[in-house]
Amino acid sequence: MLPFILDDRLAKDTIHLLELPLCRFLLMNDRRYPWLILVPRYNDLSEIHDLRDKDQSTLISEVTAATRALEKLFQPEKINVAALGNLVSQLHIHVIARFEEDEAWPNPVWGIGKNESYSRNEAKRLVNQLTTTLLA
Repeated sequence: MLPFILDDRLAKDTIHLLELPLCRFLLMNDRRYPWLILVPRYNDLSEIHDLRDKDQSTLISEVTAATRALEKLFQPEKINVAALGNLVSQLHIHVIARFEEDEAWPNPVWGIGKNESYSRNEAKRLVNQLTTTLLA
């Protein structure tokens, strides 16, 4: 089996968090939204139904862990979960904490405003908080 290769665009736009049994967990490098991206570590998959049944179940468990972590740390009004793939075909799932006061509310976050990257200290603190919460 070939080693897992993360799509270049995902690699460029995110910060690595951790690996769980199925997915690589990434933090979107945009401080406007607490935003995780889960990428199943298989090459050449673009749809959830491309996963084996067992892996689909694991994916749901890992998405649930992501939503619970965001809920615990940020207390959002809503958590958006989406697998789009229109720009990046590699299978990945967005898990985004949303707030009524966020810039895009109530619309989707894509294409709204300008990305605001985390500072090095902000990123380090958030990675530690998320990793600790996800592994608890």
